[in-house]
Amino acid sequence: MQSGVYQFLVGCFAAIGSFLFGYDLGVIAEVVASDSFKASFLQKDGDARSGTVVALFTAGCFCGAFFASFSDPLGRRGTILLACCIFVVGGAIQTGGVVIAMLYVGRLVAGIGVGFLTMIIPIYQAELAHRKIRGKITSLQQLFNALGQVFATWIGYGCYMTWSGTGNSSEWRIPLGCQIVPAIFLGALILQFPESPRWLCDHDRADEGLKTLAKLHAHGDTNDPYVLAEFSLINAQIAEEHSQRKVTYLDLFRGWPNIRRMLLVMAVQASCQMTGVSAIQYFSPQIFATIGIDTGLSLLLQSVNAIIAFAGVVVCILTIDRIGRRPLEIYGCLILCATFVVNAAIIKVFPAASNNTGAHWAFVVLTWLFNFVFFITSGPLSWAIPAELFGTAMRLKGVSWGAMTSFAFNTMIGQVTPIAITAIGWKYYIVFIVCNLTNAIFFWCFQPETKGLNLEDMNELFRDHPLFVPGSKWTPSSHVDDSAREIAKQEGLAGVLSKEKETEYVERA
Repeated sequence: MQSGVYQFLVGCFAAIGSFLFGYDLGVIAEVVASDSFKASFLQKDGDARSGTVVALFTAGCFCGAFFASFSDPLGRRGTILLACCIFVVGGAIQTGGVVIAMLYVGRLVAGIGVGFLTMIIPIYQAELAHRKIRGKITSLQQLFNALGQVFATWIGYGCYMTWSGTGNSSEWRIPLGCQIVPAIFLGALILQFPESPRWLCDHDRADEGLKTLAKLHAHGDTNDPYVLAEFSLINAQIAEEHSQRKVTYLDLFRGWPNIRRMLLVMAVQASCQMTGVSAIQYFSPQIFATIGIDTGLSLLLQSVNAIIAFAGVVVCILTIDRIGRRPLEIYGCLILCATFVVNAAIIKVFPAASNNTGAHWAFVVLTWLFNFVFFITSGPLSWAIPAELFGTAMRLKGVSWGAMTSFAFNTMIGQVTPIAITAIGWKYYIVFIVCNLTNAIFFWCFQPETKGLNLEDMNELFRDHPLFVPGSKWTPSSHVDDSAREIAKQEGLAGVLSKEKETEYVERA
């Protein structure tokens, strides 16, 4: 098996945790729209309660992302296992809920588990991936998120059509209960996969780290020049970090290079939520109702939307390491802005009382286009970019802070959206129009390209790269290929190997 394929498969398995996140995001629209759920829990203060059910999950994610920043002693795999256990408890409480308080608690606990997972998985993926395919590997987080939404929306739609109007709570209990299965599967098997080599080196287990690097990149050959070069870079950075005092959250904002990368991480995560995607995911039945579409059809349309999202992430995985992060963010936000402009106009001119079927289908198609573009651009990149911007010492805390930013904005959108749609209708879209436009401008001005850089290059990037990015010709002072060539000479490989073989080693770096 080729090393890149092995890295991809390990990344896929870890991304099952993101499947849980996507499933919970997708399933809640059917749950809060189901007749049985409404009758049991939403007879009083329905908009506020449905918003709280949604928002408590992301509030739990916020807490989980914070707690995960202290999980370093457990390792990447141990943190994933702990998160799965927490999620199973939360899923069980939701599924068995008989009063609204149980739904609140279950959503909060499950959210804590997902907060751990969404924070640690892209770190784990980034730390085991070759720099030339790191974008593909870390984008698997969003691919499985989208796959989770596909399963959630179609299971939810099937349960709604089967039990709607019967008063049977299976209409929402079965969709909520299904999420427990992949959590058990991930937790049961995660320890069978390799630990992060960077974590191993950082915890005085360098020999294991070298063997793991060799397994990931060279079929177990610990004398491979690329493996030795990568091992040397990792240990050099870790040695420098260990010579300094222990990193705290305050260090994330100490010194301009750290402040700069933290502002970028927070902007990437906040901008992702302010595209408007969460409003569409959580409350699609209510949004589609503004143009006269009933609940059953809106759930079907949202199910199709989930398939389109999955296709979008596939496109992202195929292009991210060719096009780069920066162009995808800039042009993606501009297209998302355009879709909201047109849809806001459609809702205003052709409201629910209108019989203009063509206009209503245009709204649906543009919503699908929004989702397709989002899952090529902002969705995957919101997790891929933060995971690659930090050194080993700061990576957990930096990614944690970014994830907390994401979930804070997600929680706000979940709480505000049902109330805002009822109160101001199409005018609510203006918020997302403005945000998508300003997002594009921000990324054009300030987001440096990280395609093809080593994780160990990021400190130099944020220290030396100009703040205003357009026109910059910055390149890292050293690359793994230079180190590979040097180590090849030191190990005598340059004189022993053929010219073609030496070139092969250098090109692999």
